[in-house]
Amino acid sequence: MKKLPSEMFEAARLAKAGQLTEATAVLQRLLGRQGLPGSGSPEGSHGILSHLGDWLQGARFHDPQFPGASAPPPEQSGPNSARFLNRTFSNHIGSRPYKLYVPGGYHGQPVPLVVMLHGCTQSPDDFAAGTRMNVAAEGQTCLVAYPGQTSAANGQKCWNWFKSTEQRRDAGEPSLISGITREIMHEYAVDPRRIYIAGLSAGGAAAAVMGHAYPDLFAAIGVHSGLACGAARDMQSGFMAMQHGSAGVVAETEHAMRRRPVPVIVFHGDRDKTVNPRNGDAVIAQAASGLALATHTRRGQVPGGHAYSLHVQTTMTGQTVSEQWIVHGAGHAWAGGSPAGSFTDPKGPDATKEILRFFLEHPLAI
Repeated sequence: MKKLPSEMFEAARLAKAGQLTEATAVLQRLLGRQGLPGSGSPEGSHGILSHLGDWLQGARFHDPQFPGASAPPPEQSGPNSARFLNRTFSNHIGSRPYKLYVPGGYHGQPVPLVVMLHGCTQSPDDFAAGTRMNVAAEGQTCLVAYPGQTSAANGQKCWNWFKSTEQRRDAGEPSLISGITREIMHEYAVDPRRIYIAGLSAGGAAAAVMGHAYPDLFAAIGVHSGLACGAARDMQSGFMAMQHGSAGVVAETEHAMRRRPVPVIVFHGDRDKTVNPRNGDAVIAQAASGLALATHTRRGQVPGGHAYSLHVQTTMTGQTVSEQWIVHGAGHAWAGGSPAGSFTDPKGPDATKEILRFFLEHPLAI
């Protein structure tokens, strides 16, 4: 029996769900890594996808997560009516591309919206493939938006979280990300109480900025391997915070002083050499600022994977303010992610599942 790379199963799932652009991104990475024909060529989606048939012809599906399966499990495949759309948003600051996942179960009813911010060198398609947030969102009937950073704005396609000009409400990149969010709210039936934002690395730091700048828009935030809002003011202080950690002190502007505490879920590997794990502590400390909280800790182990510690902070009335997942032995990667995307660690606890669960437990009080 011919065993296929895990990327092929992810590409097959995406193609079956009609998500050809996302499937193409997965296959392009696989073809480039293995030096197969078509790597780096300008052929379109259907040309790249033709390699899928070459791989699958005469071979039996063998998904390492589902031994003996003859096809991808049905719960991993979205309905044919699901769509993954290419969009662009523009305002007085500039423009950014973004992808929008519309689940098959959406029929105009009010639904949650999750905004996902990729890390450096990543793209919306790559981030969607690695986190598999679309699969999780399909089960909960959520819209998912993936704003895309451009190389013109940052050579490594990092969100510019470290610049003081990119940390304020209605300025710079925050205005673009919030603008994308509001554009989707205008065009789709989004429940205004259930709008959330999460990100990885630079995207996680940007998500922290968005939670601070727009507590009236985002009900909760997710910061994976990221940094607290205000951890840096320029590139030099940004590198220092990444290497050594930061207290994450935020200037007490008039808006900051009247903002509501935004619930946050944090994931961070304790062997992260790119962003010091102390930065996760700073995100939690920022969320808890000025609040009297109790901390509860439990520990677990992913079968065949990493151990983890989970610290949950609650108010005296039992309301959860934060969850901090420390993944032992993990580096700078999305916990429980798919190898179809970059910067993922399949051996970690399922960050996508836990982040979406945390989000839906925390609607905005309006």
